[in-house]
Amino acid sequence: MATLLYFAYGSNMLTARLQARCPSAKVRRVATADNHSLAFFKRGQDGSGKATLAPDTRVGQRVVGVVFELDECELSQLDRFEGAGKGYDRIERFCVQTDDGTGKLEAFTYIASDGFLDPGLKPYDWYLRLVVAGAREHALPEEYVAAIENTQTAGDPVQDRPSRKEALALLGGTW
Repeated sequence: MATLLYFAYGSNMLTARLQARCPSAKVRRVATADNHSLAFFKRGQDGSGKATLAPDTRVGQRVVGVVFELDECELSQLDRFEGAGKGYDRIERFCVQTDDGTGKLEAFTYIASDGFLDPGLKPYDWYLRLVVAGAREHALPEEYVAAIENTQTAGDPVQDRPSRKEALALLGGTW
């Protein structure tokens, strides 16, 4: 079966979350997207800020994420979860730098569509915890994780939101 490489930089870095969506997903390596910064101003369906890659040409700007391999037949499932064409654009040949110094590789990723950007948004606290949990799971650089943790969040006004319940289950209810 054909496989694809996927660069995850937000909540899908948490392996359990991605595997709940795409059971074939396997971790391949940590990688960076140079000349980008991590932003939480993609408008989600719940009205909160979700992660996206923002072009950023300041010296040293990069987003650290995880490259997963997944079966090509699961791509449409991931597109649905990510809202491809409805908030995120799937970028087919996105170049990332490998963490082991072997060079660059191409993977697909998702970047927010221009019409879905709102710099005034904040992520819900549970969503940010998913991103941090994924970053810690893959031992991303501590200063990078600390910067994510320092992101201002908002409390979710809907306590029984299905995505919030899913996040709490994945996080073991600890936070």
